[in-house]
Amino acid sequence: MTDLMKIDRLLRRPQFLAAAKGVSQARGAVVVQQLDRADGDPTVRLGFTATRKIGGAVIRNRAKRRLRQAARLLTPLHGRAGCDYVFIARKGTADRDWDRLLDDVKSALTRLAIPRAAPNDADPAAAPARPDTEPRPAAQDR
Repeated sequence: MTDLMKIDRLLRRPQFLAAAKGVSQARGAVVVQQLDRADGDPTVRLGFTATRKIGGAVIRNRAKRRLRQAARLLTPLHGRAGCDYVFIARKGTADRDWDRLLDDVKSALTRLAIPRAAPNDADPAAAPARPDTEPRPAAQDR
């Protein structure tokens, strides 16, 4: 990713609902949802939300400010062009140590950047063989 990555904001409810249909990663004090728009536009769009479960307005605003700054620092490095990201604050986001919060956001973004194969697409022949342990005794030997 380059520092010249264009970043916009998600502002409308339908944009947030669309991103919720993508993949998500929960890491420590943050949940990150990602939707690959597949529209050919390399712009990355970011949205931030905090529910009333995590606290009053002051706590929610502090949590969102911290997530905005973390995303501002890490999305150009670890985000994928053409994707929408929604950062959801969790209970400890407002009070979490800054370095740990950055680590949470970074690990969520890097995990989302790695495409995952669907479980039914996995090749069973590629799976490691189960090591044979002691053969089980026959029923008459038990």
